[in-house]
Formats: sequence, structure tokens, C-alpha cells
Amino acid sequence: MLDLGLTGKIAIVTGGSEGMGRACATRLALEGARVTICARRKDVLENAAAAIRAAGGEVLAVPADVTRADDVAAVVRATTERYGGVDILVNNAGTSSAAAFEKVDDETWHQDLELKLMAAIRFCRATIPHMRQRGGGRIVNVTTVGGKAPAPRALPTSVTRAAGINLTKSLATEYAPDNICVNTVCIGLVKSMQWERRAKGDVEAYYREVAKRVPLGRVGEAAEFADLVAFLVSARAAYITGTAINFDGGMASVV
Repeated sequence: MLDLGLTGKIAIVTGGSEGMGRACATRLALEGARVTICARRKDVLENAAAAIRAAGGEVLAVPADVTRADDVAAVVRATTERYGGVDILVNNAGTSSAAAFEKVDDETWHQDLELKLMAAIRFCRATIPHMRQRGGGRIVNVTTVGGKAPAPRALPTSVTRAAGINLTKSLATEYAPDNICVNTVCIGLVKSMQWERRAKGDVEAYYREVAKRVPLGRVGEAAEFADLVAFLVSARAAYITGTAINFDGGMASVV
């Protein structure tokens, strides 16, 4: 079995109550990391934390709205007070917001920027000093393949995700001397509660339909996403930084 070297590491996973975030937090915790998860809905967040603990992982659940600067600061503060620092940050929180350009008003633009870009910026700004003090760290920003190759009527998400990819490369270059590796996972179609809520009925039939857009012929699993993130934040990925990895079954038209 490949030892990822995550035992005792301290991680924050945003949007950790469901789907990919929960799968990621679970995988990190079972690899021996001490994990903080945050999300807006306290009951769903606590259910996720209880499941991770039942599986043998160590987790701290902090209810938070990542679009609020004070909430971001509270998550980082709670983590450092409980565990003593931060080694890993997974900026996963976000939802799809896609419409034609003329249908997107200023408020929608502002909300999307706060959720997908400014939240990541604030978490990075709050955690990087702790990583530096601990001799290095790992940051994974979750974006989408639409940030590389935007489809029609995919605003504002395609723009905010492109900004997240740029942020990743900028931070990777700046903080490489501090042994802080920064990468982004550009997702395509991955099973999540967001997609299941859209299905409004037969979820598996919905996944089979959308999978027609994927060369591999299926929608990705949240656990597969968690495997990739766990590798990227591990000691085994110490020479990987500034990359934008497509996790999309070959769906994107760009590498």
C-alpha cells in the first residue's frame, strides 16, 4: 500500500458536508490527517462529521458561509486552536451558475466571485502563514474544465473558474520557495448532490444521459476525486505544483 505521508497533517476542506468535499475529507481523515470541514448547513455538516468519526477519522466541523470574510477567519482560527496549525487547504466550496451573458446581472456576478474566487483567496491568505511556519504546505483549488475551455451560456462560472486557475499558477510560483505546492483540479462531470438535486427523479437515468458527453462513458465518482486530491496533497506529490489537472473522463477539448 502506498504511504501518502498524511498521518498527523492538518487539513481544511471547504464545502465538506456533501459530495466531493465530504469524500475528500473522509479520505484525508482515513489517511491519518486531522481534518476541519466547513459548510453552511449545520445539520448536514454534523452528519458528515459523525460519519467520518464513525469510520475512524478525526474531524472538526465548523459551520461557515465562505463568502463571509469573518466566517473564513473563524474556520482557520478554530482549526489552529484545535490542531495547532494548517498543512493542507482544499478550496472545494462552490456551485454551478451558468446562463447566457445577457441574463447575468451584477448581483449574480458578485455572488459568484465571492463564492468561487474571493473565498479561495481569503482562505489562502489566512492559511499560507501557518503553512510557512510549518515548513511548507499543500493547496488544491477545485475549478472546472470550463475555466480552460468555456462553453456557451456558461457565465459567470466559466470566468470565475478561469480566475481560480490563474490564482493557482500565481500562488504556485510565488510560494514555491516556501515549499507550498498549489494545484487545481479541473472537474468535468462528477457525481454530487448538486447534480442529484437537478435530476428530480431517477438519478441513475440522469447520470446515464449526461455521461453521453464523456468519452469514458460515465460520470466520475466522488471517491475517485478524493483519491486524486489525497495524492496531490501528499508527500508523494512534492514535485508537482502550478498544474491544472483535468478530472473529466476526457470530456474537455483542452489539456
